[in-house]
Amino acid sequence: MLRLRPVDILVGMNGFPSLLYNLWCFLGVIIQLLSYGMRFCRDLLLPKAVLVARLAASESQLRELADRARRETGGAPRFRFRPAVRIVWVVLSKLLDGWEASAHLTRPETVLSWHRSAFRSWWRWRSKPGRRPVAVEMQELIRRLSRENPLWGAERIRDTLLLLGYDPPCEDSVRKYMAKPSKPRPESTNWLPFLRNHLDVSWAIDFLTVTTLGFRVLYVFLVFDHARREVLHFAITPYPNMDWVIQQLREATPFGRQPRYVFRDNDGIFGYGVRAFLERSGIQEVRTAYKSPWQNPYVERMIGTLRRELLNHVIVLNQWHLERLLREYLADYYHTARPHQGLGGQTPIPLEANTGAGNGELIAIPVVGGLHHRYQRRAA
Repeated sequence: MLRLRPVDILVGMNGFPSLLYNLWCFLGVIIQLLSYGMRFCRDLLLPKAVLVARLAASESQLRELADRARRETGGAPRFRFRPAVRIVWVVLSKLLDGWEASAHLTRPETVLSWHRSAFRSWWRWRSKPGRRPVAVEMQELIRRLSRENPLWGAERIRDTLLLLGYDPPCEDSVRKYMAKPSKPRPESTNWLPFLRNHLDVSWAIDFLTVTTLGFRVLYVFLVFDHARREVLHFAITPYPNMDWVIQQLREATPFGRQPRYVFRDNDGIFGYGVRAFLERSGIQEVRTAYKSPWQNPYVERMIGTLRRELLNHVIVLNQWHLERLLREYLADYYHTARPHQGLGGQTPIPLEANTGAGNGELIAIPVVGGLHHRYQRRAA
């Protein structure tokens, strides 16, 4: 028979009003969205002249409101929009060309931040509770074994606890509760010199994630050449696995185009098959230490560049849209027009100097919808 304690009853009573309030807010957003949809369907039946007149009236009032708020605040006004209005503007930003010109009370950066905030809320709601907490007694056992046996690793401690009849957590949790030395070892001074001395014969592979408009997470797999800072191959999938990664490595390493070393982290997606494939191909695998992205700095910097110069400024619709954006950015800008400090100001794919143009006119060619530009000089 289930018995409820008085504390459980009080907690349930306190949570019920919060549940009703959240449900009421959700219904309010749905009703507002339905009202917008009904107005849109009604306006579709109106004559074009009436729609133009209404648009002119709304535009004039919005501009007057924005100008008045700007005069009163002495700068850019800040308005608070309801959730339904934010959803409508996120949708309009992808369906309406030139929507920025109609945004009198907000900015494009604000619309992008609304999408990111909505994704964070949706992900918190979708995510399930994490692992069960590790008991205090088990934490003390892990610390005791690690202190008494400083040469033991997390796997050895976990196997020993299993032999003793305990139910230990996974290796990552064991590593978390192991006793830390009072004087931790300094970072290796040989890793970065090794990496710099083998730039011409080493590649790196890594993943980055991108969130779409519909809150779908896409995984982008990169194969990066250290020598020329060039992205040799990339592929996108919503469901990465070991076999898919091996197939991408086959496509990136045709006959006669294999590096000597491949740097990668300890992502579980790679699995045991990636190491076996690299060994059969005559490539030596170099795995970085856990939680040490500084040991694979070039591809990490490339991922940061993609986010700063492309992904942070767009809302990705789907996998095809992301593939088109990356292909255009890499082919038309990053590889051929973007100078790199590590290459002495040159581009990853060397181009012939435009010496015959003289003092000709400078032409700007927009890339990725005008987010970046590459320049050429027309002969006089």
